[in-house]
Amino acid sequence: MDQVKRQVHWGKSCQGLSGKGVGVAVLDTGVYLHQDFKERVTGFYDVLRGRVMPYDDNSHGTHVCGIIGGSGRAANGRFQGMAPGCSLIGVKVLDKKGNGYASDVLEGLQWVRRNKERYGIRIVNISVGSFNRKVMGEDSALVQGVDAAWDDGLVMVVAAGNQGPREMTITTPGISRKVITVGTSDDHKEITVMGNSMVDYSGRGPTASCICKPDIVAPGSRIVSCANFQGRYQIKSGTSMSTPLVSGAIALLLEKHPDMTNVEVKLRIHDRAVDLGLPHNQQGWGILDVERLLQD
Repeated sequence: MDQVKRQVHWGKSCQGLSGKGVGVAVLDTGVYLHQDFKERVTGFYDVLRGRVMPYDDNSHGTHVCGIIGGSGRAANGRFQGMAPGCSLIGVKVLDKKGNGYASDVLEGLQWVRRNKERYGIRIVNISVGSFNRKVMGEDSALVQGVDAAWDDGLVMVVAAGNQGPREMTITTPGISRKVITVGTSDDHKEITVMGNSMVDYSGRGPTASCICKPDIVAPGSRIVSCANFQGRYQIKSGTSMSTPLVSGAIALLLEKHPDMTNVEVKLRIHDRAVDLGLPHNQQGWGILDVERLLQD
């Protein structure tokens, strides 16, 4: 719960910024129209079934959206997300069990690239990853897909995965050298994910191509956010939860500096991270410090 309080503190103390005017696309299990953000879900694309109205038959994507941009309305502000004024664009690429195919993620990415101007999308959050060393290298379609989106000017924020603590456990597409790859800063705490107890789970670098990863870390253990039921919240853990904290912080940064490029954003993340004194392939540049990130 300490990390939840920290998350709320970050969301409320950032120079009056809320992420207003910044669109964040979330490639995940979909998005439920929770009262904390339903009027700010400005777009939805369902790769799996072609449904028009937003839905989430798993809850993972809704939880991620709440961390990015939940207003905390249903909890009197207690569980406010990082950027409670941003626009959310849900892209359903995973099924009700949280599983999916690389081809579906790629279709979702292509839709985002085609519609980024229409929905004002500046950031893409991907709390999704694959861990298959035989077919998921830097030349894989997933890495090429996120790299192409980055080259289009989108800020790609991708989870490091929960396969740690061994080296070369960053999941794909987090191995991309272009994207901002996010690990968990508090994975020393034992958590349960899909019925499995884990500790020291955050993916570690280097990648198979000797690239240091992750780029940055943020809290991810026992984070409270929106559930796929009206007015309810739930606890989830993992790098999937750390990643939207970074995406939300970047939404605040882009509200303040709308002309920043994705390269400039990544350099700012690098320069303003706080060194935890851990190995680079565990902490990247350090932990996210939002107030420092936003300082002039």
